[in-house]
Amino acid sequence: MKKLQAAHLRKPVTPDLLMTPSDQGDVDLDVDFAADRGNWTGKLDFLLSCIGYCVGLGNVWRFPYRAYTNGGGAFLVPYFLMLAICGIPLFFLELSLGQFSSLGPLAVWKISPLFKGAGAAMLLIVGLVAIYYNMIIAYVLFYLFASLTSDLPWEHCGNWWNTELCLEHRGSKDGNGALPLNLTCTVSPSEEYWSRYVLHIQGSQGIGSPGEIRWNLCLCLLLAWVIVFLCILKGVKSSGKVVYFTATFPYLILLMLLVRGVTLPGAWKGIQFYLTPQFHHLLSSKVWIEAALQIFYSLGVGFGGLLTFASYNTFHQNIYRDTFIVTLGNAITSILAGFAIFSVLGYMSQELGVPVDQVAKAGPGLAFVVYPQAMTMLPLSPFWSFLFFFMLLTLGLDSQFAFLETIVTAVTDEFPYYLRPKKVVFSGLICVAMYLMGLILTTDGGMYWLVLLDDYSASFGLMVVVITTCLAVTRVYGIQRFCRDIHMMLGFKPGLYFRACWLFLSPATLLALLVYSIVKYQPSEYGSYRFPPWAELLGILMGLLSCLMIPAGMLVAVLREEGSLWERLQQASRPAMDWGPSLEENRTGMYVATLAGSQSPKPLMVHMRKYGGITSFENTAIEVDREIAEEEESMM
Repeated sequence: MKKLQAAHLRKPVTPDLLMTPSDQGDVDLDVDFAADRGNWTGKLDFLLSCIGYCVGLGNVWRFPYRAYTNGGGAFLVPYFLMLAICGIPLFFLELSLGQFSSLGPLAVWKISPLFKGAGAAMLLIVGLVAIYYNMIIAYVLFYLFASLTSDLPWEHCGNWWNTELCLEHRGSKDGNGALPLNLTCTVSPSEEYWSRYVLHIQGSQGIGSPGEIRWNLCLCLLLAWVIVFLCILKGVKSSGKVVYFTATFPYLILLMLLVRGVTLPGAWKGIQFYLTPQFHHLLSSKVWIEAALQIFYSLGVGFGGLLTFASYNTFHQNIYRDTFIVTLGNAITSILAGFAIFSVLGYMSQELGVPVDQVAKAGPGLAFVVYPQAMTMLPLSPFWSFLFFFMLLTLGLDSQFAFLETIVTAVTDEFPYYLRPKKVVFSGLICVAMYLMGLILTTDGGMYWLVLLDDYSASFGLMVVVITTCLAVTRVYGIQRFCRDIHMMLGFKPGLYFRACWLFLSPATLLALLVYSIVKYQPSEYGSYRFPPWAELLGILMGLLSCLMIPAGMLVAVLREEGSLWERLQQASRPAMDWGPSLEENRTGMYVATLAGSQSPKPLMVHMRKYGGITSFENTAIEVDREIAEEEESMM
C-alpha cells in the first residue's frame, strides 16, 4: 500500500484547468462565460472572424504590387522571415492577452495600469481607420451597383464626364498580334469614370476646399454603415454568424477569378512578371522593411481586433493552433490573390501591346481603375465585375466588423453596468457618429482627406503602441508570469522561439520599422497633387496624438497612487487587484478568486501589489517572486 501511495505521489497529475481542449474533449462553450458579456456560439466563429479580419483589401491590392516591385519571387524570403519574427509572435501575444483576461483593449490594462494609455491609443487609431475604411466600402458598393447593367459605364468614352483626352485603351491587331498603344497624354475611360464621375474630384481645388457632398456617395456610405450595424447588432453572436459567409465566400470568388485569369491569353506573362525572382533586391534594406510592413499591417496587430475577438473565447480555447492557421492562411491568400490579379494584368498588357509594369498599380488605382478596365475586355464583363467588387465588399466588411466591435467592447468593458445592458443603442450611436464624421469623405475633395487619414492615422503611432504593448507585457509584467498565464490556459508554456521574439526580435524589428518610417518620411500626395504644409502638420499631429496618450495614461495612473514618485510608479506598474481570468473557476494559484461575491481568500498578487506590512500571505508571496526570478535567470 505504501509503495502504491508513493508511486501515486510521484506521478505528475495535470489539473483539468491546465489541459488543452484536445485533452479535455469537447468543451461546453456556454459554461465558461459571464452571461451578460456574450461569447462566441462556436469555436469556428472565432477562427473565421480572425481570418476575415486579417484577410482584407490589402491582400488583394497591396501585396501583389509590393511583391513585384521588391524582387518578385525573391520577396517571399523576407516576407516569411518577417512573418516568423514579428507576425506570428505578436499575433499570439495579443490573442493570449485577450483570452486570459476576457477583457477589451482598455480594461485589459489591469495587467499594468501604468500603460493603460496604450489601450486608449488603440481606440483612437481604430476609430480613425474605421471612418475612412467604411468609405472604401462605400466606393465598392457604388461600383457593385454600377455593374448591374448590360454595358459597364466605364467601358467607353463619350459620356458627360469624359474629356478630349479619353481614349479607349484597346490594342488593335495586325498579322503578328497586338500593335502597341501610345498611352502617353491619354486617359482610359475607367480612370475618368473613377476620378471625374465617382469622386468628381474636378469640383475641388484641394484638401482645403472639399466642395459639395456627392449624394450618391453619401447614400452608399449610409448603406455601408447600416450593413455594419445590422451585422454587429448582437455583438459577436450576430457577427460570428455573418462571417461564415463573408470570410469564406471571397475564397470562392478568388478561385473563380484565378481560374478565369490563368486561362486568358497572356496570363503567363503577368504571372512571370509577378514572381520572377530578382535576388539582388535582397541586398536592399528597403525590401526587408517593405516585407515587415506588409506583415505588420495585413495581420492587424495593434488595432485591438485580435484582442477583442479572443476575449470572447473559452478560457482553454487552443489559440496556439489558431495563430498558425490564421497567419499562414493570410500569407497564402495574399500569394493566391497575386496570381489572380497579375494573370488578368498580363492579358491586359498583351491586349494593349504594352509592358505589364505600365498597367500595374497598387491600392485604389488597382481596384477602381486598372482591374475594372481589364473586366471590360472580357466576355460577360458585368458578371466578372460584379464578382470582383462583391469579393472586395465581403473582404472589407469583415475588417470593419472587427474595428467596430473593438470600440464597442472596449468602452462597454470599462462601464459594464451602464453600457452593457444598452449595447445595441451604444453600437448604433457609434455608427451614427462615425457616419457623420465620415461625410467629409463624400465631398468632391473627399479623396484628399481619405489619403491623409490613410497615411497618418495608423502609421508610426500604431508601431509605438505595439512596441509599448510588447515591452509592458514582457519586461514590466514579466515574461515568466506571462508564460505561466498561458500555461494556465493551454497546458504548456511558450517555447524559446516565442520568448526570444517577445523579448528581443519583435521589439527590435518594430523599432527599426519606426526609425525607417521617420527617416524615409515623404509628404502625402495623390496623383500630381501635393498636400499643403498645414495638411501635413495635421497628419503628423494625428499620429502624435495616439503616441501622447501613452504618457498621458501614465500620468493619470501615477496620480491615482499614493507615496513617493518611485512608489507610485511601482504600484501603478503592478497588476490590478482583480487582474486574471474573469471566472472564479479559472482562477488558480496566485489568482485565487477575488471576484464579486467570492468567499475565497484574496489572491497573493493583491498583497504583493498593495500591502507593505506583515501579512499572513507575505512569505508565500515572496516565495512566488523568488521562483519567478529563478526561472527568469535560468532562461537567460
